[in-house]
Amino acid sequence: MKILNDKFHNLNLVLTSRYYREFLKLLFTYGKVKRNERKTIKYLNHKITVSDCLSFIFQFKEMYVKGYYEFNSECKAPVIFDCGSNIGVSVLFFKDKYPDAIIKAFEADPNISELLNKNLTTNSVNDVEVISKAVWVNNEGIEFGLEGADASSIFSNNKKIRVPSIRLKDEIEMEGKIDLLKLDIEGAETEVIEDCKDSLGKIKNIFIEYHSFIGRDQNLDKILTVLKTNNFRYFIKTDEPRERPFINHKSKISPDMDLQLNIFAYRL
Repeated sequence: MKILNDKFHNLNLVLTSRYYREFLKLLFTYGKVKRNERKTIKYLNHKITVSDCLSFIFQFKEMYVKGYYEFNSECKAPVIFDCGSNIGVSVLFFKDKYPDAIIKAFEADPNISELLNKNLTTNSVNDVEVISKAVWVNNEGIEFGLEGADASSIFSNNKKIRVPSIRLKDEIEMEGKIDLLKLDIEGAETEVIEDCKDSLGKIKNIFIEYHSFIGRDQNLDKILTVLKTNNFRYFIKTDEPRERPFINHKSKISPDMDLQLNIFAYRL
């Protein structure tokens, strides 16, 4: 029955969702391009240079098809902190939905940040503040492993470099209100959200991508405690249900992790 329901659901999406049709077109055209190969791609009304086609395609699906970052705004110019902006697909999504949005875009990987700036310029988005620093708990810089697409991390040992950092707590406290805080910072989310625990009162919505790396402590409880203490309701989902979890201890997508979750926290 579930298989039939999924087929009917996908057919309905093909008929009713231009974003889903665009996703299928992107998947068919670029889904088999060699990984970590730069490519210039046109989608919707945008033209961007991507660092990895498959990574871009599934970013598109999460944002446009699944609507992960959609929220209701009471004003025309919502304030958005986009921590982990990558190549800029999220920024363009926000600008598609909220053209007057006030956005701070944080990206730690210097090579990816270069693409972020290029893509915003190409698409005539000139009112976004791009901060080419790692979101962290201080401004002292941090060791950072470069992955090449969307998985560079302070926990990666690949091509380690030292990058400048910025304390998110200080940035939050300089704002009057924040409509959405998006944290997709590849494992640094626990330390950062705990450091910000006394500064979250002015934030309406928070998206956190939680990463659990094999061999490191699982800290999901710490994040949820901070959210609960700050009177957020939360919803948790994963896009990668792992069958036989007592046997299969690794993620198929990211074998260095055993859990990846999307946390949506909001005030009623």
